[in-house]
Amino acid sequence: MSNPGRLKDLVAAERARQRGRLLIAGIAAAVVTAASVALLGLSGWFITGAALAGAAGAASAQGFNYMLPSAGIRLLTILRTGSRYAERLAGHDAALRALARIRPALFAGLAAAPPATAMALSTGEASARLVQDVNAVEARFVRLSGAWGMMASIATGTALLLLAGPMPALAALAVTGTYLLVADRLATLLQAPGREAQRAAGRLKEDFATLAGAASELRAYGLEGWAAERIGARSAELAEAQRRVTGGAGWFELAQGVATGLAAMGAMALSAEQSLPIAAMAALGAAMMVDGVAGFARGLERRGTLREAEARLDAILGMAEPPRPARPALADAPVIRLAEPDALLRPGMVAAITGPSGCGKTTLLETLLALRPVEPGRISLGGADIAALPPEAARRCFAHAAQDAALLAGTVRENLLLASPDATEAELWDALRDAALDARVLALPGGLDAWLGENGARLSGGERRRLVLARALLRPAPWLLLDEPTEGLDAATEIRVLERLRARLAATGQGALIVTHRAAPLALCGRVLEMGGERRVAALAA
Repeated sequence: MSNPGRLKDLVAAERARQRGRLLIAGIAAAVVTAASVALLGLSGWFITGAALAGAAGAASAQGFNYMLPSAGIRLLTILRTGSRYAERLAGHDAALRALARIRPALFAGLAAAPPATAMALSTGEASARLVQDVNAVEARFVRLSGAWGMMASIATGTALLLLAGPMPALAALAVTGTYLLVADRLATLLQAPGREAQRAAGRLKEDFATLAGAASELRAYGLEGWAAERIGARSAELAEAQRRVTGGAGWFELAQGVATGLAAMGAMALSAEQSLPIAAMAALGAAMMVDGVAGFARGLERRGTLREAEARLDAILGMAEPPRPARPALADAPVIRLAEPDALLRPGMVAAITGPSGCGKTTLLETLLALRPVEPGRISLGGADIAALPPEAARRCFAHAAQDAALLAGTVRENLLLASPDATEAELWDALRDAALDARVLALPGGLDAWLGENGARLSGGERRRLVLARALLRPAPWLLLDEPTEGLDAATEIRVLERLRARLAATGQGALIVTHRAAPLALCGRVLEMGGERRVAALAA
């Protein structure tokens, strides 16, 4: 799988794809702020003018046009409300559509990474990046319309203030520009706290996921208090980081308040030669100009959080292995050649891999699956050096039942279909029967559609192992790689599983490599490969 690109490339592509919706959101945001500035200015003029007309007496009041300004106020109110709805609808629609493509691309980057690199990310850390950090990118998408609102606010406010003269307009523009410069400086100062808050949230999620997964062990050793203290310490770190970010947000609010007051007072003072309604319009228009810019300025507040999120997501995208050159297609059932232990395994052969713990038996299976790097010349598959093969080419040759394979938090059917999405119901039951698990699944409420819980929590350890075996049996591959397939089974169940596995291998012609410490699986094997040596077991030929 090729590198899906950097995050900025993904975001740029999605911005182009969502251009229409983002344009609608931007125009709607511009209408919202323009209508807000005009509404407040007109309201100030209308209220002040009406008050002066009423104070001047009945004749003056009758000559004042109430209908046109009040109709304008109603129109601007309706326009602002409708445009705000359109902005939120179009902006969030664009963001959600974009994220529906960005998240799979990020997951693909994680899946394409070298296994040693990908496995360095814990479950909690990976989920924090794919959820928490992507949410920061979503907020950025939603705020793209802020620039439109800022420009519309400045343009409308300037036009309104020019009715009171050039000086009020220049004063409001100067205050607004200074406010934006101050907001940019505050955002720079807040980058470090924002980044730390994002990291602290990731650490909390990582520790929580790790400790929650080890809940039974923690209870067994009486370590609940220790775990709670660890989570409490991570929570305190996050709270402190968030406190600093919130404190910085307070400075943004203060800057906005000061700028709003200065703009309003400056515009009013410089409109002293104008009529009182015009001066009121200028003051409120200037205040609303700053308020319209504040949405964009508040977006700067999250600069640190966003940049940390982007850096963490870029790290995921940068994990992907560079594409390898194409190789000729492998034979349907390739020969396996091992340098250590020295062995040539022909299609249909069943071999055991034995040796003391830690000698590399599981590592050998993972290397065949291109889950671990290997030196050139150590393993060949179908005559091709596995070190030079694309990982997917090697993996197509094998069905794997790992010793500690994970199960989805889903149904029996969903877990089985991972290996063969097009498998029929009869094939699913055949695989379960060959793994000696059919009776147990029949007894579950819902049968194949029974919910298994997190990592198959409703099943025992031996039942989970047999479900993983059934899943491997469903995969149409010429070789089976089985890592301790009968570990944890009682003797009677082990014999039943091995008898059915023997029959299935004979019927399908599949070859198998079986890692085992137990004696019973050796009865299936024509060869036993000892890590560091090899001996033939002719008497135990399948």
